[in-house]
Amino acid sequence: MAEGVAGDLRERPFLAQREHVENCYGGTANASASPVTVLQQQEQDRDQLHDGLGFRQWMLAGSVAGMVEHMAMFPVDLVKTRMQMLQCAGGAAQRSVYEAFFAILMKDGPLGLYRGIGAMGLGAGPAHAVYFAAYETLKEYLGGNKSGHHPFAHALAGAGATIASDAVFTPMDVVKQRLQLVHSPYNGVLDCIKKTMKEEGFSAFYKSYRTTVVMNIPFTAVHFAAYEAGKKVLGDIYPDYADEEHLLMHITAGGAAGALASAVTTPLDVIKTRLQCQGVCGADRYKNSSVLAVARNIVKREGPGALWRGMRPRVLFHTPAAAICWSTYEAGKSLLQQWNDDQRLSRS
Repeated sequence: MAEGVAGDLRERPFLAQREHVENCYGGTANASASPVTVLQQQEQDRDQLHDGLGFRQWMLAGSVAGMVEHMAMFPVDLVKTRMQMLQCAGGAAQRSVYEAFFAILMKDGPLGLYRGIGAMGLGAGPAHAVYFAAYETLKEYLGGNKSGHHPFAHALAGAGATIASDAVFTPMDVVKQRLQLVHSPYNGVLDCIKKTMKEEGFSAFYKSYRTTVVMNIPFTAVHFAAYEAGKKVLGDIYPDYADEEHLLMHITAGGAAGALASAVTTPLDVIKTRLQCQGVCGADRYKNSSVLAVARNIVKREGPGALWRGMRPRVLFHTPAAAICWSTYEAGKSLLQQWNDDQRLSRS
């Protein structure tokens, strides 16, 4: 019996979506309809699934999705930071993902893989609330919710969303990465904030903001456009799942989009990490904090390969992270849609 109840709970968000679509269109598609008509109907169904969700509900679903994503993948993010900051992370001793991972385990134990997670928790929830709410709002304004494929609208909405969310997340990302360093001089989130404010001023928390935005605009544009395109392609290939937005669709499309976007933007992520950790435990300080100036400095001193350092853990992070985030977000929207429908029925 317990297994039956658990199964019902797992299926409820997606069954609720199917019921919502059937209510909107007066029942399931006619079995005698032509293949083209059925595909058009299913495409309209996908666009109608979450009608009625408001800005606050997008924020709630986004906040939960961001927290789940970053908490689940935090150890991989820590390894990536260590690899990108070799000058203060043990040098050649940590040049591969596995070497860095086991070096942390041997030196600090399992808890060492979660150093800085408090800062991540404080930043990820609010930032992702802004991120997804802004994306949904801009996508609707730009016509991305209309029938058909609109990659430009999705990319532009994603780019706009990241500008807003990065303003929220960047200060805590600075704290997180400084705590992640192997010889970090800070004893927790508050200590890092106090010392950074005292020694470098408030501007230290936003020195990498420009680089972060420059990195995340192409990352998010590629990510969102690839995700929406992936959903459409998968829906066309597997029409049986198109009307209920099957969980596997979000996992597959989200994972592929995360892998592609993270790989092509690795050099910008390296530059962002160097700017956020400059001057900490012997790391270089940059007189000119522009993207090109830092990139030239890295290439001159360490070679062009240094700009691609940490790509493997970055892709290893973003592939499952995007799958987790999108599936959690869409499931959250489905539950909220069901709640909205129940509220409307109770008032009628």
